[in-house]
Order: sequence, then structure tokens, then C-alpha cells
Amino acid sequence: MSQSQVESGVEALGIRSAKPVHYNLPAALLYEHAIRRNEAVIAADGPLVCRTGAHTGRSPNDKFVVKEPSSEAHVWWGKVNKPLPEAQYDVLRSEVVAHLGQQELFVQDLYAGADAAYRLKVRFVQELAWQNLFIRNLFIVPPAADLAGFEPNFTVLTAPSFKADPARHGTRTEVAIALNFARREVIIAGTSYAGENKKAIFTVLNYLLPLQNVLAMHCSANIGPNGDTALFFGLSGTGKTTLSSDPERRLIGDDEHGWSDRGVFNFEGGCYAKMIKLSAEAEPQIFSTTRRFGTVLENVVMDPSTRQLNFDDASLTENTRGAYSIEAIDNAVLEGIGGHPKNIVMLTADAYGVLPPIARLSAEGAMYHYLSGYTAKVAGTEKGVTEPTATFSTCFGAPFLPLNPNVYARQLGERIAANNVRVWLVNTGWTGGPYGTGSRMKIAYTRAMIRAALSGALDNVAYQRHPIFNIDMPTSCPDVPSAVLDPRGTWADGAAYDAQAAKLARMFVENFKAFEADVPANVKNAGPRA
Repeated sequence: MSQSQVESGVEALGIRSAKPVHYNLPAALLYEHAIRRNEAVIAADGPLVCRTGAHTGRSPNDKFVVKEPSSEAHVWWGKVNKPLPEAQYDVLRSEVVAHLGQQELFVQDLYAGADAAYRLKVRFVQELAWQNLFIRNLFIVPPAADLAGFEPNFTVLTAPSFKADPARHGTRTEVAIALNFARREVIIAGTSYAGENKKAIFTVLNYLLPLQNVLAMHCSANIGPNGDTALFFGLSGTGKTTLSSDPERRLIGDDEHGWSDRGVFNFEGGCYAKMIKLSAEAEPQIFSTTRRFGTVLENVVMDPSTRQLNFDDASLTENTRGAYSIEAIDNAVLEGIGGHPKNIVMLTADAYGVLPPIARLSAEGAMYHYLSGYTAKVAGTEKGVTEPTATFSTCFGAPFLPLNPNVYARQLGERIAANNVRVWLVNTGWTGGPYGTGSRMKIAYTRAMIRAALSGALDNVAYQRHPIFNIDMPTSCPDVPSAVLDPRGTWADGAAYDAQAAKLARMFVENFKAFEADVPANVKNAGPRA
């Protein structure tokens, strides 16, 4: 595309460019611009290392949805989707557009969605070269022939150096993430955390696709040697990326997928992995991406002299991250498409230390735990979270759900029933006691349990019903000590375990009251016994 066409593209948004506009640059050129502009540095083995400043995680309390006629009846209004009047959005947009007109800009035209039938064409207009590389890594780069006539379905305007004014713009702080479904736009201002771009488009897809009878899911996915697809649900930090990156299985994607009548498809073209305490021994595939050109590392500490990375240093944040193309994973499914899943794994990081490391769920239990979405917010994933905190996040992704959770739950239940899917609840959190007393579940044990579940090795073992949580625990599992499988036995004080388990069960029951009116009685009864 010529420079005049590029300028015409941003001018169509109302941006009058006073400085150069760079369109669809590849990684090497974005590296050069990021270095020239002092945005980032290059580590010893080739990745681009940058810092995001004050915001080292998402700012969910600063996200708004514009309240307008086309979407008003569909949106799940409340704490997650706070309304922003159209008039205030218009003021915010006009000032952001004027601000971007004074910046050197980097534009990427990308696909969100590997299935062409449901693909979203997105144009990202950004201030920072490293963020442009980040988003190029995370989404799907169209063939060159598709770019000539690229007409975006959605546009993201990212202006981290623009500070919103709550009085004028209706925001809570100087940070603004504003989604406008009528104008098919997203504005991200006041934060340099690049993950806001990724999650904004995920939220958009979570709005658009269910209305087309496609389930949008916050999950990773992979395929076994026999062609069996598996899904891994869970919030950031529960192990979706780590556990789906298995050398014995091919990775479809690590975070966001759709499930249509034809099967599962990745929304993205890359991965966004936590880097804290990363090691070659525990996570070899992810570790290898930090030794290559093209990877973007956020807030990873580096020796200023040798440019060697230190993944154990959390002085900037616990939420150190790496963004890389899925092509960096040797056994990835590059087309991003798989069949209907045979297994679903629901991951939770139980900060109370009372859930079993793996349990088999009935179809009704699967619906109960999907709507509950119990986990722990892991330190650093969101601004202000400094230690694991127990929480319930419906559908394992409440911050990204524009529609009522029952829309997603109903679609998941229909697909589980139609495809006879086995569902597992896996605790990657604490054992032997709560956070601060117990220890984090060994990743080697978790991998062994998941491998056994997906291979069918747990189909014929004996199970026992947990008396409080009403779920079935295997009494044996290959390569895992039997003593690990029953959480009560890992505590020094059984009575203390019982009290803690009852406390968590009451939290489940109280949380589920919000859904009781819309679910069958057998789903409610599949939950814990308080």
C-alpha cells in the first residue's frame, strides 16, 4: 500500500497526520523503529524487551461500553460493562483522534478468527512501535494479497500518552477502555499495557459470535496424536498457556477460541504467556520463545550490561509477559482449527487449598463450575492485586463478557451434550493448606493428571465422591502419588481442612444464587453441599 493510501486510511477515521504513518510493517522494521524511538531494548538472544510503566496489568475498572440503541438490549450492564453515554464517547473520540494526529503512527490490519466464516477484520492504530509488533504477534497476519483492499470490521485506536479527563469524558480515571459496538470502534487511552488491545478484541468477539450461535471461550486448545481436541478453561495465571503447550500434543491456541457447529477455532495467531519464574525444565516450549527474534517481552528484568534475562525477578511486576507468534511453537496447528473437543479441563488456582488436584464432573457439574468460574486472581494479573485472592469469575472470564453469562453457559451445555464431552476440574493452586501455609501444586503432577485424563487412563480407575464439593476424585493416577489425589489427606489437621472446605462451599452457594433463577434444578444440585 502506498503512503497516500495509508494516509487515506487514517484520514477516514478523522486523523489528520502531522507525522509519518507506518502501515503493516514486519518485525524487523518495527524493531528498528522501537529502538530508534527508545521504546525498547534488545535482549541477548533477540527478543524485544519493553516496559509498560505504571500499568503492568489490565485496568478492568476503567472499561466502558457505549450505551446506544443497537446494543443496549443485549449488553449485560453492571460492574463488568459500565455504560458510557454516546455524547461523552464522542468527546473522548474527538480528542483522542486529534492527539493521534500529532503522533507518529503504526497501523496493522489483522484478522481475529482462524475460521474465515466468522473472521473479524481489525485495524489497529497505535502510537508505539513495540505495541504494533505485539499485536502483529498476537493476531493473524493476512496474506499480502488480502491487504490491498482491506476494509476493517472493527478499529482500535490506542493512545497510551493521552490522559482521559473524568469530568469531560465520563471515565473513572485518566485510563479509558471504551467499546462502541455501533461505531465498531475501541478506544484505549492512558495505559501502555498492551494486553488491553488483545482483550478488547476478545470482548468484541464475545459480543458478536454468540449472536451467530458460536460460543466464544476464554480457553486454550490443543490436539492429541489421535486427532482429539481438548479445551482448557481458566483465568490468566491458572495454567492455560503452560498446560496446553505439551510436546505430545499440537497447540491450536493458548487463550481465546470459538466453538461453532464445525468445531473449534483460534481467535489469535500468537500466544501471550506469563514469564515469571519461567524455566527451560518446567516449560521448555515457552522458554524457547524467549531466545528468538520477534518475541516481545513486557516488564521482564534484564542485566543492563549483558542483556541476559532474569525471569525470577519480580521487582517490576509479577505479571511479566511474553508475546510471540504461534509459529514459534514447534508443534502448533498453524491453521488454528480443530474438531469438536473430546475433553474439557476447567482450571482453578484454589487459594484455600481444599479442592482436589483433579476431579471428574458430570454434565450438570460442568455447567455449575462453568457459571461459578472459581479461581484466584494471581498477583500482578490486574493492577492492585499483589497476592492470590479467591474470586468467582463466571465462565472463567467475566471481565470479557458483554452478554449475560447464561448465554455462554447455555451454548456450552448444548455443545457438551451434543458431542458427549468429558469434563474435568483441575486445581493448579494450593495443596496441604491455604496460600501462605500450603504449597503450590507441582506442575509435573498436574501435567501427569491431565495427560491421564486426555488419554483415557482415568476412565477405568476407582473414584470417590468428595462429601462437600460433590465431585468425583480418582483414587489413583499414573505418575502421581495417590496421597496427592485426596486433598484432605495432605493437610496436617483434618478438622481444619473440613472447616476450610465448608467455608469455600458456602462461598460457592452464595455466589451461585445469582444464576439459580435461570438454570435447571439439577445444575444447582450438582454444586457443593454447604
